[in-house]
Amino acid sequence: MNTSPARSVLVIGAGDATGGAIARRFAREGLIACVTRRSADKLEPLVQQIRAAGGQAHGFGSDARKEDEMVALVDKIEREIAPIEVAVFNIGANVRFPVTETTTRVYTKVWEMACLGGFLMGREVAKAMLPRGRGTIIFTGATASLRGREGFAAFAGAKHALRALAQSMARELWPQGIHVAHTVIDGAIDTEFIRSNFPERYALKDRQGILSPEHIADAYWQIHQQPRDAWSHETELRPWIESW
Repeated sequence: MNTSPARSVLVIGAGDATGGAIARRFAREGLIACVTRRSADKLEPLVQQIRAAGGQAHGFGSDARKEDEMVALVDKIEREIAPIEVAVFNIGANVRFPVTETTTRVYTKVWEMACLGGFLMGREVAKAMLPRGRGTIIFTGATASLRGREGFAAFAGAKHALRALAQSMARELWPQGIHVAHTVIDGAIDTEFIRSNFPERYALKDRQGILSPEHIADAYWQIHQQPRDAWSHETELRPWIESW
C-alpha cells in the first residue's frame, strides 16, 4: 500500500498528443494529474483514460494568458487536491505568417500564449514550491526556441522569450531547490495534425523518424527524476534522422 504523501503534476496545455502523454506518464508514477485546456470538455477523454488506468486526474478549463485564472488554478490545486510537485508548460502557438502580414494582434496573441502563460504558471507554482524547497518546472520549447525561420517571426520571438524566462528562473530557483528545465522539441511529432497535413513526414513514423509523444513524456519523467548533483537545464529531443 502506497503511503507516500499525495503529490500533483500540473500540465498546462494537455492536448491530445504530447501534453496528454506527459499527464499519463506522471499519473502512472502516482502523481495526481491536473490538466488544463481552454475548453474543459476536451479534457474528459484524457481524464477518463488516466482514471481507467488506475490513476487520478482532474481537468480544468482555463486560459493560461489570464493572470487571475492562473492564480486561482494553482491555489485550488494546492488547497483542494495536492501540492504541485511538477509543473509543465506545454502550449505551442505555432502559426506561420509572412512578416508583412503579421498583425499586432497575431504577434501579441502568440506571445501571450507561448510566453506570458509560461511566466504566469512559473511564477505561481514557484510561490507554492519555494516554502517546500523542492519541485520541478519544465517548459516545452521548439526548434524556434533556438533559431527563427521565414514566416515564424511571432512564434520564434515568443519561444525565444520563453527560453530566456526558463534560463532566468533556473538561475534564481535552482539554488533554492527548484529544478527548472527547458526542452527543445526539434522535429515533427506523431499527431493528427502531422498525419493529415504532412503525410510524407508522417510516413517516417515506421522508421522512428518522428517524435513519439510517449517517448517525450518519458524524457520529462527522467528530467524530474534527476538527482540534484546532476540536474540538466536544457534537453534537446529530435529523431535520429532529423537534420540539425
